Amino acid sequence: MLRSVILAAARSKKMERVVGAAPVTRSLVKRFVAGETTAEAVAVARELASQGLLATFDYLGEDTTSPEQADATRDEYLRLLAALKAEGLSHMAEVSLKLSALGQMFDEESSYARAHEIATAAADAGTTVTADMEDHTTTDSTLGIVERIRRDFPEFGTVLQSYLRRTEDDSKALAYKDSRIRLCKGAYKEPETVAFQRKIDIDRSYVRCVNALMAGEGYPMLATHDPRLVEIGIDRARWYDREPQDFEFQMLYGIRPQEQLRLAGEGYRVRVYVPYGDQWYGYLMRRMAERPANMMFFARSLATKK
Repeated sequence: MLRSVILAAARSKKMERVVGAAPVTRSLVKRFVAGETTAEAVAVARELASQGLLATFDYLGEDTTSPEQADATRDEYLRLLAALKAEGLSHMAEVSLKLSALGQMFDEESSYARAHEIATAAADAGTTVTADMEDHTTTDSTLGIVERIRRDFPEFGTVLQSYLRRTEDDSKALAYKDSRIRLCKGAYKEPETVAFQRKIDIDRSYVRCVNALMAGEGYPMLATHDPRLVEIGIDRARWYDREPQDFEFQMLYGIRPQEQLRLAGEGYRVRVYVPYGDQWYGYLMRRMAERPANMMFFARSLATKK
């Protein structure tokens, strides 16, 4: 019920105006979103790099329904990559993109072409791209597009979600040389037929997938804020004789920043997932709707800054 209320609020323009005008919202947005412009994103990349942290940038967009919107998203990624290259920051920052924002829902071939353009620009800048994963109905399409792009750009990354029942097998299949896989728990509301529902089952799947990725020849990217799973990741890396440079942790911008610095200080690669853009309202509301417990997570992060 709470999830439905949050999603309804996410669609309400009136609510967006009310939330956007609230003083606490400005603090929330500043804490979890790196501004609205390319320049603001680059400034955050510079700040994170100065702390020894890597970054991946997600240009926020909601409900892409036209080629014009998809082209605008592509063009912003091209601007960002050019700016990162000009600032000498591309070795510390990559980009993350949702194929749906590039037109996947209405023209899969065009979304592939736009993603390939972004991958080309990233390679020219000396960095990489990771394709985000959305709900389970897009998994096969996303993996298919990623596979095609990897023919030209083998390090083009993608995401697997441990709450899906298929993901352990996907982890084994995709743990090949040069393959970059971000493993997260997953946050969409999925049916029990395709996804684990209990937290303990999702966590157990996460650990099995970590083992599969660490045992392979690819590059695991462990996206988690869970202290227990972080320690398990470190243990599994040691078990499989991986050096700290042979995998990385990923955490959201504004979530557990002190833990990010601690891990980086211990020699681990830590990449911060940084959203930016003027459509921050939908991003924050959907984050909370995906898992209403995120409301408390965001609130605690604002209070503790840890």
